[in-house]
Amino acid sequence: MSLFDDAAEERRAAHAPLADRMRPRALDEFAGQPQLVGEGAALRRAIEEDRVSSSIFFGPPGTGKTTLARIIAASTQSAFEELSAVSSGKADVQAVIGRARERLGAQGRRTVLFIDEIHRFNKTQQDALLPVVESGLVTLIGATTENPFHSIIGALVSRCRLYEFEGHSHDDLQAVLERGTAALGAPSAGPEVLAAIAATAAGDARHALSTLELAHEHAISRGEGSISEQDVEEAVRRRPVRYDRDGDRHYDTISAFIKSVRASDPDAALYYLAVMLEGGEDPVYIARRIAILASEDIGNADPRALELAVACARVVELVGLPECRYALSQATAYLALAPKSNAAATSLGAALDAVRAHATARPPAALRDASYRGAQQLGSGVGYRYPHDAPGGFVADDHLPPELAGSQLYQPSEHGLEAKLAERLRELRRLRSGEVR
Repeated sequence: MSLFDDAAEERRAAHAPLADRMRPRALDEFAGQPQLVGEGAALRRAIEEDRVSSSIFFGPPGTGKTTLARIIAASTQSAFEELSAVSSGKADVQAVIGRARERLGAQGRRTVLFIDEIHRFNKTQQDALLPVVESGLVTLIGATTENPFHSIIGALVSRCRLYEFEGHSHDDLQAVLERGTAALGAPSAGPEVLAAIAATAAGDARHALSTLELAHEHAISRGEGSISEQDVEEAVRRRPVRYDRDGDRHYDTISAFIKSVRASDPDAALYYLAVMLEGGEDPVYIARRIAILASEDIGNADPRALELAVACARVVELVGLPECRYALSQATAYLALAPKSNAAATSLGAALDAVRAHATARPPAALRDASYRGAQQLGSGVGYRYPHDAPGGFVADDHLPPELAGSQLYQPSEHGLEAKLAERLRELRRLRSGEVR
């Protein structure tokens, strides 16, 4: 590195964002993630004993994945090579591997290869990492905000240790912000202001420090001696929502939404609806899930739920955002409070099992199509009894194929309107079996 490079680096560091200037350089300075680097934690012991193996760090942004990778490289006296999967390709990886091989041969020094956003590498690029990881030529540390089981090839996952990073706690963020305030100097920030900043960060230390820096600049521009909550509001207009439309947050949130409605918890269901809407979820997708819920988890316990779900989907189509949110909210609350029955799903499942077990079964001859010439010669339609001509509009014949005669596939619940259907079904089955009271 030349004198000009040194000078440029010094100036860059002086003008770098606060989050970069505050980045911990040693393990004892690292904030949060006690499950990974707290006293006695497995990863901490591996770092201290210089035996860190290739790893995948996954979790939300701003939780210390890059910082910890750099601390590992410094702690183990390894060379540190950093790539971003967003801007790097296979040639960049091969160049790093070449330098690592030369470094190991000439100096006996190992290399930590840190790849940020590793899930952005395609399969071929990830495949290129397998031989060097397996041989130990480099210690790979990949960072991703995605679930590695979904976004990284299985062969690479199996060769790496997985470490999950969690969003920083409120206390951890306050501690980070106190250090940031000291680094910035006047104007200062009181505990209430720091708490307000921490509340906007959604567990993201980088976001918290960026907000602090902007609020600090805003306070200076107003000539104030301390940062106010008004400065914080100016610095961040909208809290970040942890949500992605095609990743874990998407699936976890819709799963929680469905299970909250199923459990008749409207408060939780509306909360998860709000998370999806605030995170930019497609309202059409939400309306589809609501329609599925209406049949799968409510069914005939309250048939009006399906009517409301269909109406909600129509409103979403006609009106769109933002006004269609109210229809989604209305339908969510109604479905959550409606009586529940999964009989539509379980009964269909039983019917499908019967079909698979009796694949060649045919309807009884009396029920077969008799509309064509010669049908009666084949016995089709012969003996059919028209229910509307029978007393009470009911005939006691068994309409299932002979192999399944007497099967009871529909098992209604005793909830809501379906309880009345269950009572009628019991009476009809009694009559059909020939049972006499």
